[in-house]
Amino acid sequence: MNGPREGLSRLECTALRGLAIAAIVLHNYCHFIGRIVQENEYQFFAANNNRLWSVLTHPDELLPVHLLSYFGHYGVPVFLFLSGFGLVMKYEKGASPSVPQFLRYHYLKLLRMLIVGFSLFLVVDVLTPGRFAFHWENVIAQLLMVINVLPEPDRIIWPGIYWFFGLMLELYVVYRLLMHRRPSWLVGLLIAVCWLLQVVCDPEGETLNRLRYNFIGGILPFGAGILLARGAMQESGWLAQVNERLLTARPWACWCLAGIAVVLTVAMSFCYQSWLWIPLVIIVGSIALVKALPSAVLRVLTWLGGLSAAMFVAHPIARKLFITVAWKQDIYDGLMLYVVVTIALSWAVRQVIDHIPSPRL
Repeated sequence: MNGPREGLSRLECTALRGLAIAAIVLHNYCHFIGRIVQENEYQFFAANNNRLWSVLTHPDELLPVHLLSYFGHYGVPVFLFLSGFGLVMKYEKGASPSVPQFLRYHYLKLLRMLIVGFSLFLVVDVLTPGRFAFHWENVIAQLLMVINVLPEPDRIIWPGIYWFFGLMLELYVVYRLLMHRRPSWLVGLLIAVCWLLQVVCDPEGETLNRLRYNFIGGILPFGAGILLARGAMQESGWLAQVNERLLTARPWACWCLAGIAVVLTVAMSFCYQSWLWIPLVIIVGSIALVKALPSAVLRVLTWLGGLSAAMFVAHPIARKLFITVAWKQDIYDGLMLYVVVTIALSWAVRQVIDHIPSPRL
């Protein structure tokens, strides 16, 4: 395929991964500092929005930390979008594996990353203050990636970042059973059903929390990736038109689109109904930003994107070691040490992961 039918290039997808992992890594340190504004990720707390408005209207030297804490978790929808996009590009062009082969392959791919990071984290957690009380059944559930469906997931998943593995496995199941080579309107219907299930929930309730820990909360960005990828493969139709307009915009238009996305993300954060749709705005803004950035910055993001898998499983280890610096000394000192060690540790973890045999279809 040529021209607009190419969609997102591999370089741009890798840069998006770099942008997403940078946001997630910084967020997961900043929101662990007690006096910093907390995010609305699984539930919608009015108190968090009130604190956000307070720091926006009365900024101080910690404003960047507040913003990373509140908004940084939106790197997760970007990863979900890229996963849906990649699945279409890989499995909807030619022959595809059977359901058991598909699920086995993707479970082992996730486990290959999880087992390295989780094992190292367990060692660090035992040797440092604040040891978590792991229970054998929760450890097994984590390794099987079904811990998300258990009661009170935010109390039993540790490190909390690893909830993502269970979410991804669920989305792989949903994709292969309900979306793979099925009509695009069915993807839209699933998005609508999952949205409606969240609309009727108490914004601060446990039901919403449980839903958003699982595929119901992640289907919107994941489905958007599937639809955009299908648009990239089509010669005509509304999906092709969306793909062409979004992915072939000029740099000045991309900067404008990224700026609009920032404004909309902030504005939509203060209303529960609009908050549910922020992942779409984040995805559009992230794509626009990557397409507008100069090549030097893009190279840095691409390098980070290449480390993203290892960085995702490694950064909780660095956080456990250096969060005390932010608690006892200085937030920015701790953040800098954390970033440096996370990058170095991620490189080392990638070497270990690369020595584990990759699963085959």
